[in-house]
Amino acid sequence: QVQVVEFGGGSVQAGASLTLLCVASGPNSDTYTMGWFRQAPGKEREFVATIFWSGTRTEYADSMKGRVTISRDNAKNTVTLQMNSLKPEDTAVYFCAVRPSFEIHPRTREDEYDYWGQGTQVTVSA
Repeated sequence: QVQVVEFGGGSVQAGASLTLLCVASGPNSDTYTMGWFRQAPGKEREFVATIFWSGTRTEYADSMKGRVTISRDNAKNTVTLQMNSLKPEDTAVYFCAVRPSFEIHPRTREDEYDYWGQGTQVTVSA
């Protein structure tokens, strides 16, 4: 069974930076495709970023390109989402997701992921 836990949310001012951490545990966790999604109040969950098992390829939502970086440490079973220049519209619950398989194409749809964390709240004030 795969377990996913997020850490690092909080309340910050616009323009600040925040780092989210995801810990994913399970069989062959170093082969997982990992993703971050977010859900703002009253909105559907949306894609933020994804990273291949090897860390060699990443994909970002257009709304966040240039402001976020996703990285992973397979030795520690962790994925990090570094967010910079945060805006009030980035306020949302951020979710880490796992697709437990090798991939050759980035996975950006919610239904392509099998395991989810409970989410961590990020609040950005103006």
